[in-house]
Amino acid sequence: MHQRSIVRVAAPLLIASLALSACGSRGGTDTGTSTGNKTAIIGVMAPLSGNLSALGLGIQHSVELAVQQANANKAVPGWTLKVEAKDDEQKPDVGKNAATAFAAEANVAGVVGNLNSSVTQSTQSVLATANIVQVSPANTGPSLTKGANFSTAPVRPYKTFFRTCTTDTVQGKFAADYLYNTAGFKKVATINDKKTYGQGLVKEFTKFFTGLGGTVVGAETINPDESNFQAVISKVKPTAPQAVYYGGEYPAAGPLSQQMKASGLNVPLMGGDGIFDPKYVALAGATANGDLATSVGAPADQSAVGKKFLADYAKAGYKEPSAAYGTFSYDAANAIINALKVSLKDAKDVASVRQATLDALGNVSFDGLTGKVGFDKYGDSTSRVLTSYKVANLKWAQIKTVTVP
Repeated sequence: MHQRSIVRVAAPLLIASLALSACGSRGGTDTGTSTGNKTAIIGVMAPLSGNLSALGLGIQHSVELAVQQANANKAVPGWTLKVEAKDDEQKPDVGKNAATAFAAEANVAGVVGNLNSSVTQSTQSVLATANIVQVSPANTGPSLTKGANFSTAPVRPYKTFFRTCTTDTVQGKFAADYLYNTAGFKKVATINDKKTYGQGLVKEFTKFFTGLGGTVVGAETINPDESNFQAVISKVKPTAPQAVYYGGEYPAAGPLSQQMKASGLNVPLMGGDGIFDPKYVALAGATANGDLATSVGAPADQSAVGKKFLADYAKAGYKEPSAAYGTFSYDAANAIINALKVSLKDAKDVASVRQATLDALGNVSFDGLTGKVGFDKYGDSTSRVLTSYKVANLKWAQIKTVTVP
């Protein structure tokens, strides 16, 4: 569920966000001084509560920062942009309700979200019916842009859905190559959390790992809402894997790694962007050293624009960090803003130019924090940057960053 290259980051921030309202919608965040201009809303759907809230709030605040800067620069003349955030609770039904609420608002010009692929499966059709563009900073499931038969017969299900991150097909291959060719592991067990993201990531990893000549000695699943994974560990341990590849997110992955090591299965646990967070290390504990992850993008602090983003984010005073998807969310918001520069130029209202917004979004091209921001015919990001990480001294440390052709 990451990062960067050459945006013109706008000048000083105007004001901090107003207090967030309750009841699921954190919404209506002011992001600029009102001048009596017409208002266009950029929505955010993400888990703003619960165990993934650190990621969700990082998404929200990064969008708020992009919108504050756009308003400060009068990026869309005659219009004031406003952020409205809704908590999807990482639940498909709650996400669908949030999307339905956005679809009913005439001033909604676009939506950034969701974090979880399983939630996006329930929101895509709702926003598509209203012809509202949706840009995800974190969804990596290939089927979201290319349909169920994405490997053999790709068909774009919803023309309004785009993403700034790359897919599990790319990330799974990258992880398989690292474990087989770099780490030299030929026997790996897999575990997934039975959710769309976890299942898809493990499926793609398995395809490429076995294609290289590796052996998957066991394929298990867990319930991520449980806390005791001994039953699964007892199945995996006798297969003597050299590593365990996990498909899912950090709340379950951390305890899984800790319990593996405590049970004598002292091999690295590797996951995708879903585990790449400091909280994973905190949950995995002292034995997390040596565990591995891949994540989309490159570290934000490696480029001048990334450092500028982090400095501006800190200056804005947000309590929560930008986290894994901050830069992707910032780029997603700016992609929508760039489209609105075109569609709202002579518009009287937002709803009547949604098709023009969609057309303009499909043609955006600018240097962003995550690289060159643009989309292919499926709505996928044309930037395919990935980074591998290893826990060292109980912190995630970068191994290498590559651009995949």
